[in-house]
Amino acid sequence: MRFYRSHVLVCGGTPCVLEGCTAVRDALIGELKRLGLDEEVRVVETGCLGPCDLGPVIVVYPEGTLYEKVKVSDVPRIVEEHLLKGRIVRSLTGEGRVLGIARYEEPQYLEVQERIVLRNCGIIDPSSIEEYIAADGYRALAKCLTEMEPSDVIEVVKESGLVGRGGAAFPTGLKWNFTAKADADEKFIICNADEGEPGTFKDRLILEGDPHSIIEAMAIAGYAVGANRGFVYIRGEYGLSIDRINEGIKQAKAMGLLGEDILGSGFSFDIEIRRGAGAYVCGEETALIESMEGGRGEPRVKPPYPSTHGFLGKPTVVNNVETLANIPPIILDGSDWFRGFGTSRCPGTKVFTMTGDINCKGLIEVPMGITLRKIIYEIGGGIPGGRKFKMAQTGGTSGGCLPAEMLDVPMDYFTLPEMGSALGSGALLIMDDSHCIVDIAESFMRFFASESCGKCVPCREGTARLHDIVKKLAEGNGTGEDIRLLEDLSHTMQRTALCGLGQSAPVPIMTMLKYFRDEFESHIKDRLCPTGTCRL
Repeated sequence: MRFYRSHVLVCGGTPCVLEGCTAVRDALIGELKRLGLDEEVRVVETGCLGPCDLGPVIVVYPEGTLYEKVKVSDVPRIVEEHLLKGRIVRSLTGEGRVLGIARYEEPQYLEVQERIVLRNCGIIDPSSIEEYIAADGYRALAKCLTEMEPSDVIEVVKESGLVGRGGAAFPTGLKWNFTAKADADEKFIICNADEGEPGTFKDRLILEGDPHSIIEAMAIAGYAVGANRGFVYIRGEYGLSIDRINEGIKQAKAMGLLGEDILGSGFSFDIEIRRGAGAYVCGEETALIESMEGGRGEPRVKPPYPSTHGFLGKPTVVNNVETLANIPPIILDGSDWFRGFGTSRCPGTKVFTMTGDINCKGLIEVPMGITLRKIIYEIGGGIPGGRKFKMAQTGGTSGGCLPAEMLDVPMDYFTLPEMGSALGSGALLIMDDSHCIVDIAESFMRFFASESCGKCVPCREGTARLHDIVKKLAEGNGTGEDIRLLEDLSHTMQRTALCGLGQSAPVPIMTMLKYFRDEFESHIKDRLCPTGTCRL
């Protein structure tokens, strides 16, 4: 085994790939070889660290120095000054910026975070099963197979209080229990990686940065419920995620951690990849299953539920990527440990993707119950250009739109619904006071009208009508009757739509009317857009 005096981690998440991290990685390897340092310094491509708008990002160990927005032309200076002479190139570390990342051990961006799901992202080489194992990987699976009965595994997950992180927030252990008790000759585990919510890219970066954590978790779920086959249903556009999960499956099989008789336990489990075609509605678990079976991506009438009648009519557990990533740590460290994070009603952490008018965009993981204010101003660095915060949409396009007076509301799956919003998949869209609420509403409703699968009338007709009305308002042709119609139609869709798409599409409209009604009325009464965005 070769020992290196330094390791250079190059962020290989999609945001950094798009900014040119591959060229930076190759330049580092070439420059180290030119100076004869390739036997002393190792370059490793890893997963996403989180600050996605600072890429390409590299971290130098053991110092822990983080360099941001690295260009190929910067590489010779980093290699010669830092890796050869031991002098940090501080002009490339971002010191003095709002993020202030200079040391990996204590960066401002990470000090508020608790990384359970993202524990390995940005730390290990995601293409190396050996590095995952060195970070306690597959210990949880081994513990389950050698020390625990399937019912014990389910009980630990139930006691942890883990709820689904895809948006529905259904208790994970309870879902597993339903499938475990179902009588069938075959059962299945499905990882829902069909991440269609605008502004959400957490599952993509988890799969890119730590694919083995999902593989291990699926095997644990299979053992717990009596399933021997699993599927990762993933968006076809997620090329890098697909490559890394496929490579991970091959490596796990080669080491006997997937396949027949895992670790000599008598338990067998295998995983396949199924690619989605980009339909937003397939994020709903029954529409996903219909797609997997070769049908149109449309939701089924429930009950029965997938836990007893899922893929091919068999009992099926469908879990989100983030939900599964919590499983190995819970098995290793216990339910009490997990309950030490977050709130009593909603334990654990939540991964958020921050986009919009915020200084530091990217991926974060924080304890449940954290406030919007803390996320935006302590982690996200506040609003660019000194502008005022106007609203935050939580939970993606189907989430509620919260004003400044809601900045101190705890962010969890049970408190936000009381405010008319939802935590959802964890997308956070931040907007400053330059945006018009009516214009935003028109954009959101146009999206839903386009993405409705059309199976049920309330969603097919309701989303189109919502869009027609807000478009009319944005053009200055609305009336007071239109606002009443928006409210009535929204309530009707929530009560009657078949699946979560139609039920949640009105949520942004309802919260906008609740907190920003004056802007709608300004477009009607005064034919005036307060921000000058709409051409009335």
